Amino acid sequence: MRLTGQDSQRGTFSHRHSVLIDQVSEERYTPLNNIAQKQARYEVHDSSLSELAVLGFEYGYSLTEPGALTLWEGQFGDFANGAQMVIDQFIASGEIKWLRMSGLVMLLPHGYEGQGPEHSSARLERFLQLCGEDNMQVVNCTTPANFFHALRRQMHRNFRKPLIVMTPKSLLRHKLAVSSLNDIGTGTSFKRVISEIDTIAADAQVRRLILCSGKVYYDLLEARREKQINDIALVRMEQYYPFPAREVELAIAQYQNAEVVWVQEEPQNMGAWSFVAPRITEVMESLGRAGKLRYVGRKEAASPAAGYLKIHTREQQALIADAITLTLAEVPAKQKKKA
Repeated sequence: MRLTGQDSQRGTFSHRHSVLIDQVSEERYTPLNNIAQKQARYEVHDSSLSELAVLGFEYGYSLTEPGALTLWEGQFGDFANGAQMVIDQFIASGEIKWLRMSGLVMLLPHGYEGQGPEHSSARLERFLQLCGEDNMQVVNCTTPANFFHALRRQMHRNFRKPLIVMTPKSLLRHKLAVSSLNDIGTGTSFKRVISEIDTIAADAQVRRLILCSGKVYYDLLEARREKQINDIALVRMEQYYPFPAREVELAIAQYQNAEVVWVQEEPQNMGAWSFVAPRITEVMESLGRAGKLRYVGRKEAASPAAGYLKIHTREQQALIADAITLTLAEVPAKQKKKA
């Protein structure tokens, strides 16, 4: 296993600590290389601030060593902008052009938490626009177990495809974003879609089905629990591409009387909306569902995120309120503080 990126040894959000350094002797110790005597080798390297060069090298490494799990991590997902040429010319289209399969994993921190336009978006929409002919996988995992399974699946398959991961920031320490050992035990696997986890009204009495992905799910879950709303179902799409049509179909069919809503944090011209809307609509039509898919999220914008925290907070409150049909004043205090 090979991991490179800017500040990857410690982790940008002080969450990894892959390498420990003695402050006196400067000796380095890597805990993951000391688990068992006969174990695979793990290496992690802090790279220079050149996304183009480093990502290009790691793409080449993944071709040369298909048996290795090769990961490149952006310090923030936005920084992948500097490597767009490698993404367009090699990662997205290398297999169809040259018949070269790559299992490279890109870890791109993504989430709207008031950190401004340069530290919020991994430009999910750009990767989804490049998806076609089963050329790669794009996921946004909301649980540690699903992230584990996405990486494990990457190595256990008998073929290689690039894996693009919208990785979390605040979810690294979120009290609800947890998994048990049973979730990664025998018989478990990656979940492309995660269905409702709470006990809510009977399926026929659910008036709204919210499809969403990533961090916004927990914002919606906390708001719904705070207001004790039991007729809105929350379903997470953990994998965008290849699009999980069958799983989405089962979720929509379960709540036959509910309107279907897509909720996202990103502006309407960004994020997954333009990608998922026609595909979800096609599923709805195949089921004979009346009504149109509704969008809830930020309006179209030139910048990925607001540069002022107050504006971000106001936008976040509004989209949560719209999603669960609350007035702005009714948004739970916890949600206001977090936003």
